[in-house]
Amino acid sequence: MERSAVELASEPKVGDALNEYGLSSSATPAAQQAERAAEEPWGRDWRRFPGWSRVGEAEFADPNWQERNAIIRPEQLRQLLGPMTQSGLLADLEAGLKRAPMALRVTPYVVSLIDWIDAPADPLRRQFLPLASEMTPSHPLLKLDSLSENEDSPVPGLVHRYPDRALFLATDRCPVYCRFCTRSYSVGDFTEQVAKQRNAPTRTRWQAIFDHVRANPDIVDVLVSGGDCFRLKASQIADIGDQLLGIPHVRRIRFASKGLAILPMKITGDAPWTEALCRLADRGRRQQVEVCFHTHFNHPREITRFTEEAAGLLFERGIPMRNQSVLLRGVNDSPEVMARLIKRLSDLHIHPYYVYACDLVEGTEDMRVPLYRVCQIEKAIRGITAGYNTPSFVVDAPGGGGKRVVHSYDAYDRKVGLAVFTAPAVKPGVFFLYPDPLQDLAREVQTAWSDPQAAHAMIEQVIRTARDLAT
Repeated sequence: MERSAVELASEPKVGDALNEYGLSSSATPAAQQAERAAEEPWGRDWRRFPGWSRVGEAEFADPNWQERNAIIRPEQLRQLLGPMTQSGLLADLEAGLKRAPMALRVTPYVVSLIDWIDAPADPLRRQFLPLASEMTPSHPLLKLDSLSENEDSPVPGLVHRYPDRALFLATDRCPVYCRFCTRSYSVGDFTEQVAKQRNAPTRTRWQAIFDHVRANPDIVDVLVSGGDCFRLKASQIADIGDQLLGIPHVRRIRFASKGLAILPMKITGDAPWTEALCRLADRGRRQQVEVCFHTHFNHPREITRFTEEAAGLLFERGIPMRNQSVLLRGVNDSPEVMARLIKRLSDLHIHPYYVYACDLVEGTEDMRVPLYRVCQIEKAIRGITAGYNTPSFVVDAPGGGGKRVVHSYDAYDRKVGLAVFTAPAVKPGVFFLYPDPLQDLAREVQTAWSDPQAAHAMIEQVIRTARDLAT
C-alpha cells in the first residue's frame, strides 16, 4: 500500500534514531580521523611514568620485558607512578583485592593505557584493578563456577557441553587477570577469597583430553582456552595443534587469547610462538581444517599501533580472527563506545563475534548491566555496519545452558530483575535464570532477594510465566 508524503515525512529518520543513541550517521572522513586520533592510547609515551622514564621503545616492545615487569602488587604501582598516584587509590585497591576472587596481574602496556589522572572512572582500570569503594553486594544467585563448567567436564579441563564442540582448558594462567573472569574458580593465583582448582599445562593432563576428543567423533570443533593461550610455550601450542589436527573428525580449532588486547607485542616479538600458530593454520588449510584466533577487546582504546602491527601480521599470514567482548558497566555499556569498538575491529579484519552479558562473578556486581540495557544496545548498533561484522549479543546461561541470544528469553520480569532462558538443543526441559544486578532494582526488591523464601517465590513466579508462555 502506498503511503502519503506526509506519512513518510513524519517517520523517524535513520539518522535521528542513531542520534538518539549517541551515534552519528553522517560523520565525515575528517571527523572519523579525528575520532580515531582521540582514541589513541593515553599519552602513548610510557616514559611519562617516573618508574619507566628511561625505558626505550625496543625495551617496551619486548614481550619478555613486559612479562618480567608485570604489576602483581599495589606497591609496584606506587613506585612506578610516584606523584601521579591519586591519594587513597592504592589503599582502595589493596582493600578491593582482599575481596576479589582474582589476583592482581597487569602488563606495563595495559598500565600505560590507563588515565591515571582519573583512574576510578577509567574503562581499562575498571577491568583489571578492583577498588573496594566501587564494589556492591553480589547477587544471591551467584555461584563460584557460575556456568557449571565442572558439571559438564567428562575429564579435568575439558568442558563438553554442546554435542559437536568442546572447550579445552589448556592452562590456568594469563598475562593479565581480569576482574570479571568467569573462571575465577581456577584461573590465576590463590586469593583470600578463592582456593583455585588447578588446570596446569601438563602433557599428562592434556592426554586425557586428547583421548576423549578422539573417542567422541561428534566433536568437530575444539576451542583451546584457559587461562590464556599466550601463556603457553611455542612447543605447547604446536603440540596441542598437531594432536588435534591428527584427529580426523576435528574440523575447526580455535585458539582463544586476550593477548592481542593486552600484550600485542608477543605476536610481533616472539617469532617462535607466532610461527607455531601460523604453521598450524597452514597445515589446517591443507587438511581442510580451519585454525583461527579468538581475541578479547572490550574498549576501542585498547586498539593501538602495537595492536595494528600484530593484527596485520596475523592477517597477512591468513589467520582468521574473531573477537568476543563482555558488556561491562562503565567500560563499554553505551552504543557509541560499542559502535566504535566494532568498527575499529572490523578495520583490522577481526570479526566482532560475540558480546556477552557479564557473568555472575564475585566482586563484580558493580560491572554487570541489566538485560534490558543489553537488548537496547544490541538494537542500537544493529545496522551500523555489515551483518558479518555485527556481533551477536548473548547471555551464557548460568547453570550450563550455554550461549543464548539476549532477546531469546522465555520470560523476563524487569521488576524483580530476572530472565528465564531455555536451551532445548543443549539441556532440554531445564530453566536457566539470569538476574539483573541488584543495584538496578527497587530497594524493596533488593531486600526481597536477601530473603530466601521471597527469592524462591520470585523465581517460581517467573518460571511459571515462562511455562505459560510456552504452552
